[in-house]
Amino acid sequence: MNVNHFVKTHGLGNEYIVLDEEKISLNLTQKAIQRICNVNFGLGSDGILLKVKSNKADFGLRIFNPDGSEAEKSGNGLRIFCKYIYDYGLTKNEEFSVETKGGIVNAKIIETSNKKAKLISVDMGKAVFNSKEIPTNFKTKEVIGEKLQVDDREYEINCVSMGNPHCVILREELKTDEIKRYGSIIENHWQFPNRTNVQFAKVTSRSEAEILIWERGAGFTLASGSSSCAVASVLRKKNLVDNKVKIKMLGGELLIEIDEYWNIKMTGEVRQIAEGTLSDEFIEDLNK
Repeated sequence: MNVNHFVKTHGLGNEYIVLDEEKISLNLTQKAIQRICNVNFGLGSDGILLKVKSNKADFGLRIFNPDGSEAEKSGNGLRIFCKYIYDYGLTKNEEFSVETKGGIVNAKIIETSNKKAKLISVDMGKAVFNSKEIPTNFKTKEVIGEKLQVDDREYEINCVSMGNPHCVILREELKTDEIKRYGSIIENHWQFPNRTNVQFAKVTSRSEAEILIWERGAGFTLASGSSSCAVASVLRKKNLVDNKVKIKMLGGELLIEIDEYWNIKMTGEVRQIAEGTLSDEFIEDLNK
């Protein structure tokens, strides 16, 4: 691969740029991340996945939001990264591990097409409901069915960590305008010291649910793997679904499996959009 080579891939409409730390000449500052993710002045993306070295897993991954902040974990980002690792011959194994800020993740290539990874399963770790570990500022041990005052509304919320914080709100009807209106306020609410991802969820059966997503640092998002895992975990804890749940989003659907110890496995498709090389002019602008 050339210096400053990039790959752009989406997981159910949630798109990321993949870069290799050892093969880029730019300084990946907050400003540079924002510029790369900008649809007018950059490549346009929901975030950046940076391959780094790891002493604990087969590969290391850092995940950056389009605002330049760093995320602990991303389900779609992980599957996209795993496709990159497999497609570009960085491993011949169909099972390997990835170290993220939110912990070590085990991945498996389930299905390929023309020798390219298509369907990928990722072990997302444990769902954690302890209020302080998420973290939240609530005094209760767990935040399940707690009240949150959000501007002119009061929501009943449920919080969980998938290596990153999530706030799940059950709704009888899902309205895009509503999550766009209140998502940012909830994300930045003082009860969430590290901010939080937000999901509005509607249960349609014991095996299916529909969700809308407001992603921390990214905003309204078509799909999110960690959000799907968070919603499935909360619904399972409230005994509203079984241990295998299909989560439907605007960008597509994911299968989430939850075992008796709250270990989460996520399976879904990823598809490459493009690859190329960042131009010298673009690198010059980024390094200013």
